Amino acid sequence: ATMSAKKDGLANIGGFLACNNDSWADDFRNLLILTEGFPTYGGLAGRDLEAISVGLLEALEYDYQRYRHATVEYVASALISRDIPIVRPAGGHAIFIDAAAFCPHLRASDYPGIGLVNALYLEGGVRAVELGSVMFGKPAPEGGKEIAASHELVRLAFPRRVYTQSHFDYLIEVLDAIGRQRESIEAYRITQQAPFLRHFTAHYERVG
Repeated sequence: ATMSAKKDGLANIGGFLACNNDSWADDFRNLLILTEGFPTYGGLAGRDLEAISVGLLEALEYDYQRYRHATVEYVASALISRDIPIVRPAGGHAIFIDAAAFCPHLRASDYPGIGLVNALYLEGGVRAVELGSVMFGKPAPEGGKEIAASHELVRLAFPRRVYTQSHFDYLIEVLDAIGRQRESIEAYRITQQAPFLRHFTAHYERVG
């Protein structure tokens, strides 16, 4: 099992890996020494380890979890009522919009997720991330055809202990406005990309 503590671990950085195989654990510890640091500090500063330990305890408080899940469910229900397609059921820290269903006029090769995240930012200053063919697809070999991802999603992650009810109502209003003019979301193409992890630094331009 792996966990990033940067979300519901309420920490600024770090995470953990756990297994129930002692032989694997020895291999992981040896690799950790080579790449991050000694196992007793895992490549992190002491303050970050303290933050993770406190954050994990606070994240298990019932009232915190009830509020967080209720917030996600509130936004999810509002989007469903407005015919905005999302992955169901909603999770605990994010809502995933089905960009392919949201933009049926765009093909996977048009990068509907990129079109939607750009529309979110231009319409309301909302930052989101594409989890589709840019992140998980495979660039085309020379003269070939790019391999699309199995899903074209946009993730709306909920930063912990940051936003108020009015922020989420604003997000719903922005998505509602975009949803009413979704056919105007344009196709994009990649103009520059790295050979690995291209979704972090790729450049795009509108098509048409």
